[in-house]
Amino acid sequence: MSVLALSACAPMAVQHSVKELPQNTVSASTQQPAETPSVKINQQAAPAPQADGTQTSPAANIPAFLPAPIPTLAANTPAPPQIDVWQRIRNGYGMREQDSKQIARYEQWYASRPEYVERMTERGKRYLYFIVEEVEKRGMPMEIALLPMIESAFNPGAYSTARASGIWQFIPSTGKHFGMEQNWWYDGRRDVVSATKGALDYLQKLHDQFGEWDLALAAYNCGENSVMRAQARNRKRHLPTNYASLKLPKETRGYVPKLMAVKNIVSYPESFGLTLTEVPNKPYFAEISAGRHMDVDLFAEMAGITMEEFVALNPAHNRPVILQAEDDVLLLPVENVAIFNANLESTRQPLVSWQACPTKKGEDLQDVASRYGITPEKLRTVNGIHRSVKVSNGQTLLVPLNGEQAANEFTAFNTNLPPTDNSLLNAVSHTVRRGDTMSSIARRYHVRLSSLQSWNRGVKIIRPGQRILVAQRTSTPQRTSKHNHVIKTSTNMQKAKRNSANT
Repeated sequence: MSVLALSACAPMAVQHSVKELPQNTVSASTQQPAETPSVKINQQAAPAPQADGTQTSPAANIPAFLPAPIPTLAANTPAPPQIDVWQRIRNGYGMREQDSKQIARYEQWYASRPEYVERMTERGKRYLYFIVEEVEKRGMPMEIALLPMIESAFNPGAYSTARASGIWQFIPSTGKHFGMEQNWWYDGRRDVVSATKGALDYLQKLHDQFGEWDLALAAYNCGENSVMRAQARNRKRHLPTNYASLKLPKETRGYVPKLMAVKNIVSYPESFGLTLTEVPNKPYFAEISAGRHMDVDLFAEMAGITMEEFVALNPAHNRPVILQAEDDVLLLPVENVAIFNANLESTRQPLVSWQACPTKKGEDLQDVASRYGITPEKLRTVNGIHRSVKVSNGQTLLVPLNGEQAANEFTAFNTNLPPTDNSLLNAVSHTVRRGDTMSSIARRYHVRLSSLQSWNRGVKIIRPGQRILVAQRTSTPQRTSKHNHVIKTSTNMQKAKRNSANT
C-alpha cells in the first residue's frame, strides 16, 4: 500500500493476541471415529415361478458376453456430502497426535463456551478457504490453518498489549520484516492476504531452523531467540531440546496444547457439544483494484455490502478514504465484484469528500478545526487523535472538503495505535524480562506508575518479551537541588535505549 503525496489543502483526486485463559478444570475428552454411513442398494425382485414350480435366476437370461447388472443407489438415499473446508483441514493434518491434561483443559474451556466458538468460526468463514489454499501450496500441516483461532479468534481488528495486530498477531517490527507496510493510512499487519502469506513464510522459516513444527510454533509465539536460549540451557545440562523439555514462558508452554485442543474440536465438534459454522469449499472473496481514490462508505455502497463487511475484509485501511495505486487491491465477496464494477463504471458522482492538509508543529487543534468548519471532536475522531492532545505535532490531518455537513460519520479504523501524545515521540521501548512488573519498570525509569500505564493503554499485567513504552524527559533540567537526580534519570534512559537495541 503506497502513500501518495498530497498537495497542501488540495482535494484528493480521486484494525497480544486475543488470548482467553482456560478455567482450572481437567476433563479429558473421548473421541470415537465417525462411522461410515451405510449405502442402501436396490435389490432384484424375486423371480416368478415357472410352470414346473422351479425358479429361474435373472442371470440365466443374460447373455454371457454382457456384464452383470450394476447395483444403483436407492432413490431415497441421500447423495454423499460434498467436502467442505473443515473436512479439507481434517484430511491435511500432519502433526503428531498428543494427549495431555493441558490439552484436556483447553478442550473443556472451549466446550463450555459454545457462543464464543460460534462467533469465532463465523468470523473465520471469510478467511479459511484462502488460508487453507495457501497452507496446501506450501505443503504445510493443516493445523497451521487453525492458528488464527488461538492468536486472534479470527478477529481482524485484534490488538494485544504487546502491540501485535491482525488475525496472525504480528508485532510492528516482525510485520515490517515480512513486508507489511504500516503508516497513518494503512497497516499491512491487518491485511488478510499479505499477513497470511507473511505468517506462513515466517513459520516455514522457523520450521527450517528448528526442524519440528511444535518448536516452530513456540518460536512464533515467544521469538526464535527465546527458543534458542532455552535449547542452549538444556544442552549445557545434557537435557533434551524438544518442545516438551524446554523451559519456556508460561504462555508458550500452553501454545501448542491449545492448538491441539482446537484441532481435536474441529475433528469431532459433536463430541464436545459444539457446532462449527459451515465453510463451503470455494473462495469467499476476490481481489479487485479500483485504481482510483475513493471514500470508504461510497466503495461499500457501490459494492452492495455493509461497512461491517468492508472492515472485516479490508481491516488494514485506517481512514475514510482509500488511497489506491494501480497495483493495490481490495477484497470483496465474490458475488459482489460484478455489482461493484458495474456501479463504478456508471457513476458520475465525486468519489471523495475529504482532503488532506498539513499542520504546523505546536498548532492548536481547535484553530485547525475552526479553519475547516468542523468541531475539534470530529477532527480528533477522524484522525485518531487522543482527546488529551491539544496541539499538532506537525502531522497531516484529514478534513472534509466542504465542512461539517459534507463529512460522513466516521471513526478511524486504527483505533488501537498508541495515542498521538507528544511525550511519546521519543519514547524508550523497554523489553519485559522475567520478574519485571509495571511498578519495578516505573521505579527503574523514575516515572510514575500511573503515567507508565497511560502510555501503554492502561496495561497492568505484563509478560516476558512484551515491549513497554517509557516517555523520556525532554525539558532542560533547572539548577535546583534535583539537578543531579534529573541527570541520573537521563543517563538511565540512554542505557535503557542501548539495552533495548541489543535485545
